Amino acid sequence: MNDPTRNPYRYAAVWRGLGWIMVAAVVVLSLVPQLPKAPSLLGWDKAQHFLAYAVLTAWFCQAYSRHWRWPAFFVALGALLELLQGFTGIRTTDPFDILANSIGVSIGLGLSFTPLASGLRRFDDLVSRCLETPSE
Repeated sequence: MNDPTRNPYRYAAVWRGLGWIMVAAVVVLSLVPQLPKAPSLLGWDKAQHFLAYAVLTAWFCQAYSRHWRWPAFFVALGALLELLQGFTGIRTTDPFDILANSIGVSIGLGLSFTPLASGLRRFDDLVSRCLETPSE
């Protein structure tokens, strides 16, 4: 596992902030009464769940560190939000959505063990180079 005390990113606060904005978006989209229409490619509900939780898990495993707490957090969040939908009176709880969320978490965690796991680090390096002021 990565050392959680060592942060390899120059703009770590930005990447972490973006991650929490993504979490907020998932929470809002999970609890609003009427969902906005998704692009046709992602029109299938289970694909939206799978993709959202895979991206969140992969992102947090990069922005913080690859640790068991992120998959556990996102599985719990997905299950909690799905259960809360049943209390809205408009939306319903779907156990297959919980399963799709959990599979997405598993894939996101799996991706954190591949070369894709260095994508955020490479992007951070690129941003750093672009924003550096040349020394005279």
